[in-house]
Amino acid sequence: MKKRGLTLFMSAMLAATAVAGCSSSSSKNEESTAATKGTSDATVASTEGKGSDSTNGPMSYGSIVLGETGKDIKTTIKFIHHKTDREADGTIAKFIEEFNKVYPDIKVETEGITDYAEDSLLRLNGKDWGEVMFIPSIDKANLSDYFEPWGTVSEMDKYINFADNQSKNDLCYGIGYMANAQGVLYNKKVFADAGVTSIPKTPDEFIAALKAVKEKTSAIPLYTNFAAGWTMGAWDAYLGSVASGDTKWMNQKFVHTKEPFKDNGDGTGPYALYKMLYDAVQQGLIEDDYTTTDWESCKGRINKGEIATMVLGSWAIIQMKEAGPNPDDIGYMPFPITVNGKQYATAGPDYQYAVNKFSSDEKKLAAQIFVKWMVEESGWCDAEGGYPVSKTAKTSFAFDGVEVVVDEPALAGEEDLLNQMNAESDLNFNASGNIKIQDIITNAFNGTKTFDDIMKDWTKKWNDAQDELGIEVLY
Repeated sequence: MKKRGLTLFMSAMLAATAVAGCSSSSSKNEESTAATKGTSDATVASTEGKGSDSTNGPMSYGSIVLGETGKDIKTTIKFIHHKTDREADGTIAKFIEEFNKVYPDIKVETEGITDYAEDSLLRLNGKDWGEVMFIPSIDKANLSDYFEPWGTVSEMDKYINFADNQSKNDLCYGIGYMANAQGVLYNKKVFADAGVTSIPKTPDEFIAALKAVKEKTSAIPLYTNFAAGWTMGAWDAYLGSVASGDTKWMNQKFVHTKEPFKDNGDGTGPYALYKMLYDAVQQGLIEDDYTTTDWESCKGRINKGEIATMVLGSWAIIQMKEAGPNPDDIGYMPFPITVNGKQYATAGPDYQYAVNKFSSDEKKLAAQIFVKWMVEESGWCDAEGGYPVSKTAKTSFAFDGVEVVVDEPALAGEEDLLNQMNAESDLNFNASGNIKIQDIITNAFNGTKTFDDIMKDWTKKWNDAQDELGIEVLY
């Protein structure tokens, strides 16, 4: 069974387990109760902004005052996560050491899990996996079956970005450990050596910059990372607001659009986005043999100036900086599409902290305190080069002259339409759709299909899927 299939299967199994585990009340009644109670599940109403040394029950995020709340707690909690690299290099251990200077009696055990996406789902089947985990791929309808809410979305919006990302019935269940913005990694020294003095803002300017790199340096202009596969899916992340300037396009309009892949004629939209890759390949602006690219070695190569650009999210910045002796040469620029004179970047949370609802009240409060300290005091997000999650912690992340936006969610009742379209069309945008991007490279390199022909194929698949699913075409 493929991983994606296993994930979907496990999500369904977990949902069924949660329903079977309910006593006399139905999930519908639970949701109604949660909506009526508002923040009472998180004991928010009477405690917002008040710390308490004697309160050992779960609290809202806003009511926890670090250094004051829970100072009398003596317990051990467990944190399971996917950051095996930071587990191995001692980074997480150092965070806990600093946390224990404030809370010496809250001991934190950690476990980094290699196959976290699948293993975490399996562990959710039991209730004793620990106190803190990063939320795996489960339906939002099941969040309250496993996790303690942090507070209402509106309350949490005061403290964090993306408060509604993992929410149910206006309650927030997840807080990102970091967030990702979407741009392009580049080596600043290579650009300078190539005479590229300004950051490209359009597809034409980007291709011109790559040509200058090829003509004046020995660096690979654009490293595709074709062989890794999953790196190809990174190109999909620039759909929506980045390519169109419209925050409604990705999750509300895309499925209802008749020709989403047509040439707008102004260097915007999906056509312009993917054509940059096609043109770079066709014009010899990538590695000599794209089939032999190597993910691990590319980090050191861009650090040393052997690679000029790579299309990846901001999560990759720190990896490239740490991979060699030239961290200051690594830059991150906005994606080179300009809409009506303005550039956009989207951002969203990575994995998100959640607290086990089945732990004891004392352990839950200890877990909440630990998470808040990690979000606001540890500096982990900034150290990873992430877009900020906390609205109070300092950050060095900046996109000068670029508006960072969030694609608006799907309309009520249409939450699953894009998933259905992805499956029916087999294009899988932002859903491990690596093969279609690899096909762009293969066709451009071999000259087997023009870019317009590829877009025609995508359009037919899209339209056939709309017809099969009975989706109304509005745009």
